Amino acid sequence: MTVHGELEVVPGATKSEAAQALEDFTTAYNEADKAYDPALDADRVTGSLGAINQAGLKARQKNSPDGNAAHRPLELTDASFAIPKKAGWPRWFVADTDSNRDQDSGKLDTRWLLVFVRTGPDALWKAAYLAVVPPAQVPGFRVDGDGWAQPVAPTTGELAVEPKDLSATYTGYLKDGEPDVFAPGAATSVWRTTRKNTRVAGFSYQYVDQPLDTGTFAPLGLTTEDGGALVFFSSKHFERQTAAQGLKPQLNSDVEALLTGEVKSTLTKERISSQLVYVPRQGATESGGKVIMLNRLPGLTAAQGS
Repeated sequence: MTVHGELEVVPGATKSEAAQALEDFTTAYNEADKAYDPALDADRVTGSLGAINQAGLKARQKNSPDGNAAHRPLELTDASFAIPKKAGWPRWFVADTDSNRDQDSGKLDTRWLLVFVRTGPDALWKAAYLAVVPPAQVPGFRVDGDGWAQPVAPTTGELAVEPKDLSATYTGYLKDGEPDVFAPGAATSVWRTTRKNTRVAGFSYQYVDQPLDTGTFAPLGLTTEDGGALVFFSSKHFERQTAAQGLKPQLNSDVEALLTGEVKSTLTKERISSQLVYVPRQGATESGGKVIMLNRLPGLTAAQGS
């Protein structure tokens, strides 16, 4: 009997294909960063990482049209790959790498976790998510007898929060603190409190958070050895600054480079962010059974003046 290729459960990539995808991304990233040209790596990024990368390069290109005089090539080494088996497309994997960004800088050692996605047999591998975490926070992944990772379904019935609900749950939490499923931390309780207590004489601030969880922004996760999950997900955030009469919101060069409209009394900044969380299994006692935010990577993607 012949099994249709779209229905057969197979590894998303070979180890050599994964290594090549990482190399191709790094090469394109460095070319784009050196020239400050988003076109040079546009076909190697997607999702939230792509939105952040492309907007950032667009802004820097406008401010530094001659390129990046301080360019230092990114090096991603000591790579290991967690490759899940699944049917159909998209297929994806996680690259766990060491970067040269924390060397000789006094920074703590970190690992760069990149999620690569391929949407079809003729498509390129593209980096959709990036998270930077200390090595101790990278959990062991559950694997089968052949060493292939186990992907987490959008709905499992076994986790404290369903992966498909993480973006909406997070943005709802930022708005009113409910549902209270996130462990305290810089990107959860502290950020909520900071925004709530923002006070600048002559200015008012409004925040709107929106889920971002379909298409290239869909959450992706792997089952951990303890039955929990490591999940990457995206979200969108707006910050509006309104000035009192006689005052005007101030612009920096990055915001001005992405600005549409004219800033008279209001400035609205739009950011996309990717999050990496550890989601415990239902009934787990670790972290009080709450979702732990391991990393949040935000980036300015647009600005509107009025």
